[in-house]
Order: sequence, then C-alpha cells, then structure tokens
Amino acid sequence: MRNRRSRRGRIRPYTFTGGRTRSRHPLLVQTLVSAADAGTETPSNLPPEAQRIYEMCRETRSVAELSAALKIPLGVTQVLLSDLADQELVYIHPTITGHSPSENQVLERALRGLERLFQ
Repeated sequence: MRNRRSRRGRIRPYTFTGGRTRSRHPLLVQTLVSAADAGTETPSNLPPEAQRIYEMCRETRSVAELSAALKIPLGVTQVLLSDLADQELVYIHPTITGHSPSENQVLERALRGLERLFQ
C-alpha cells in the first residue's frame, strides 16, 4: 500500500499541467520570475497551484525557489510558469547562462569581485 501511495504522489503533480513536461519558455533553475503587475489581484480563473505561484511571484523569485517552496517538481513549476508567462501574468527575467562572450565577461567580473571580498 505504501508503494502505491508514493507512486501516486509522484504522478499527481503532472495532472496540474495536463501531463505536459516541457515549458514553452527557457526556464533554468536560476531563472528569476516576477509578477508582471504585482498590484493586480490574483486571477480567480487560474488553477490553485498557478494562483500560488502567481502570488509568490509578487516578489522576484527563482524557479528553483518556487518549486521548493510549493513542494512540486521543477518540471511542473516550469510548465505552470510558462503558462503564466503566455498569459502575460509573470515576467521571465533574462538569465545569464555563460554561453555568450558578453555573459562570460559579466561572470568573470562577478568572480573577481567575489575573490576580492574573500582575500
């Protein structure tokens, strides 16, 4: 019986996304997300999990932070955030990935700054 319960617990969150496991937006664990208009009331037509994400996004948060706080898998969080972004309810902040020369320069400056702090 216990194994059955734990299996159900792993599958259930994907019902929030209609079984979808991929977001339409590039959302990394460190990507920051915020409500497009923090002063707007939470739309009542959203599923409860999306409402909770929207409310938490009144303050800028990372995808990983939202996933951990809501105790739902990262993939589910990414899909729900993607849906909210499609509805223009949340803003997905640009994420530095280190894949372009200008991003590498920013990361190198940050690293040098941290090194100076700890010398």
